[in-house]
Amino acid sequence: MNYQYLTFTIEDRLATITLNRPKAGNTLNLEFSKELEDVTRLCQINKDIGAVLINANGPLFCGGGDLDYMVNGEDNVELALKKLADSLHVGFASIARINVPVIAAVNGAAAGIGLSLALIADITIASEKAVFVPAYTAIGVSPDGGLTHMLPRIIGKKRAQEMLLCNRKLSAQEAESWGMINQVTSPDELADVALKTASQLAQGPTLALASIKSLLNASSTQTMESQMHLEGIALAANSVTEDGQAGITAFLNKTKPEFKGR
Repeated sequence: MNYQYLTFTIEDRLATITLNRPKAGNTLNLEFSKELEDVTRLCQINKDIGAVLINANGPLFCGGGDLDYMVNGEDNVELALKKLADSLHVGFASIARINVPVIAAVNGAAAGIGLSLALIADITIASEKAVFVPAYTAIGVSPDGGLTHMLPRIIGKKRAQEMLLCNRKLSAQEAESWGMINQVTSPDELADVALKTASQLAQGPTLALASIKSLLNASSTQTMESQMHLEGIALAANSVTEDGQAGITAFLNKTKPEFKGR
């Protein structure tokens, strides 16, 4: 399927979503949001996908919401913002429900909801040229895209308060030191490093990786005992999958397993 504002490919079990509105800083309007929702739903249901890579064309990763659309897209600015936010939230919830690993390759500025898009990934790799900035208070509005939920859980409440209230901009190196992203690379190496990481995960034991994501997501509402109960159920279930059997056999035979995602 052809899209106007992004490209979507699947190769060797890796789905790649490339934001492709570079002349507008990859800012998100309503049509772009609907395309993002569509491809993320495909990533949820396609059993041949083992990992998802999100990257961008142009100098910016994502400059946030499209202000021109917000002001001129509807007769009522409040209505325009609500429609765009609702649409984006459906897409972002869809990303959060993808059960395979999601990797974000951040090549430039991740601002506003672009910051949320960078952080909603399981693994975030950034170029040295990347910057991370909320940007909301600069235009007198409050965050969306789940940022007030994700950010304190990733970097802690006090740092989240500083970043959001003061509109604190972080360099890639600062973001890494704050534990907000996983790795910083040179601009020339970003694409290769992100692709290598995503490809390795795509070829991994998909059901086991999905269980890990589910367990980590559940951990914040569980006691240690209840979490271990969930771990035991998942461990036993994964041991009898095709990949689980292949992995155990390969370990005993001192060979490298070949996982099929089943």
